[in-house]
Amino acid sequence: MTKKIFYWLDTTLLHFCLGHFIEQKIDCENFAIIDIPEKPRDFFKTQDFLKFKKSWFFHDHIDVNKSKPNLDYISKFEKKYDINLWKLALNDRLFFRFNKFYKFSRDEILSIVEQECKLFEKILDESKPDFLIMKETFMHKDEIFYQMCIKRNIKPLILNQPNIGYRCMISEKLRHFDTLDSLENIDGKNRTIEELQQVLNSLNLSNQAKNMINKSGTSKRGKFSAMFDYMKSSNNEINTHYTYFGRNRLKVLYNEITHELKRKSRKSFIDKNAITKVNLREKFLYFPLAVEEERNILISAPFFTDQLEIIKNIAKSLPIDYKLYVKEAPGQAVRYWRPISEYKTIMEIPNVHLIHPSFDNVELIKNSSLVFTVSGSSGFEACFYNKPSIVFVDIGYSVLPSVFKIGEIEKLPALIKKAINHKVDSKYLDRYMTYLENNSFDFDYMGYLTEELDHFYFGGSSQNVLISEKKMKQFLQNHNTEFNSLADKFVKRLLI
Repeated sequence: MTKKIFYWLDTTLLHFCLGHFIEQKIDCENFAIIDIPEKPRDFFKTQDFLKFKKSWFFHDHIDVNKSKPNLDYISKFEKKYDINLWKLALNDRLFFRFNKFYKFSRDEILSIVEQECKLFEKILDESKPDFLIMKETFMHKDEIFYQMCIKRNIKPLILNQPNIGYRCMISEKLRHFDTLDSLENIDGKNRTIEELQQVLNSLNLSNQAKNMINKSGTSKRGKFSAMFDYMKSSNNEINTHYTYFGRNRLKVLYNEITHELKRKSRKSFIDKNAITKVNLREKFLYFPLAVEEERNILISAPFFTDQLEIIKNIAKSLPIDYKLYVKEAPGQAVRYWRPISEYKTIMEIPNVHLIHPSFDNVELIKNSSLVFTVSGSSGFEACFYNKPSIVFVDIGYSVLPSVFKIGEIEKLPALIKKAINHKVDSKYLDRYMTYLENNSFDFDYMGYLTEELDHFYFGGSSQNVLISEKKMKQFLQNHNTEFNSLADKFVKRLLI
């Protein structure tokens, strides 16, 4: 029977390439939303690598000059799909807090969201797909579409990493196994904690991320080429794509220069003030900061986006004989580090120490009594060193009994005391890892993205680029083995 597959395609080309190989393996009808800037448009209009029964260029359907929203429609939409639209809109990096180029008004936001919702309903009514294939959502619009598909019983198939490096899984919900609700009936391999640590070291997510950060978007040649390409482009998106509002050449150039200066001054402050010689013998709890402007905070934990407030709440909740160690994330360098005022605020809290980003994360976990994370992988890593953890939202590894989820924030002091006294049983970690190994597969997702950025996007310095048929053909040939193997994994899920 013909499978109707819907793709959300954007400048990350993995799923487009994946669709090319899936199409060769099964009988399917393909549909797509194509969410891209102007320059790659010609490629998607003329390409024949992946045949679509119908596709929609996202920005063609959003009238950026329309400012008066239909509140009645939006209200009914929220109830119909049980989606909190303001929760998503105010956590979108474009609409609030992080946009350095344009300030959206309430009516502008609601008008855009209204048009998006109407477009998505029209598309799904017309295409009636069986499956949705997309990358992890990271903006309000793709999260809305994803939630709509779930509500309409369209099965999402998302390629994602289960809190370890170099392996991936396909699941309906990001970093959650579709059928794992308890570890009680899972057979483990009877591995010791030392053997499990060896597994973790071989699949180190932090090392994988560091490799990507070191290779992507940091090349001076890549940045210069991207800037030169931008300066000679027409820059029409500023009038047609709300994602480009306010980005005229002068502002972009000024922003790049000032943020490079801020990066240097902020790093200088960190180097002078953050602790590099850490006292690991005193009693402390550990909170590694999450990188700002990322999905882990904005979408996964929409009510815990203010990490300064989280630190203050933890500090207020500490047992009197403990300190809180807060470590900056090395990956924050990509976002030009945080404002110096935020580091000063952390350092001013009497029972909190700011740790330098270069300090070994594992040493802090191993010597802490408890690890906090909003929705990141540090709580998972803590299990490998017999350390309990507290998370702020439900995440895949929350099924482990040593992982505690915050409920009411005023009960945090009691939860900390309970978690500190919890004795970690490594048999549950062994069971979880056994299940993970059996339900995931080898794929270096970050390594792949690095190669894609190098091949098409000046190493990640710009995504508004021309894509040629020749360049795509070469890329598909270079990654033929990877894509074939990945397509086989998806086909298996599509044919269930």
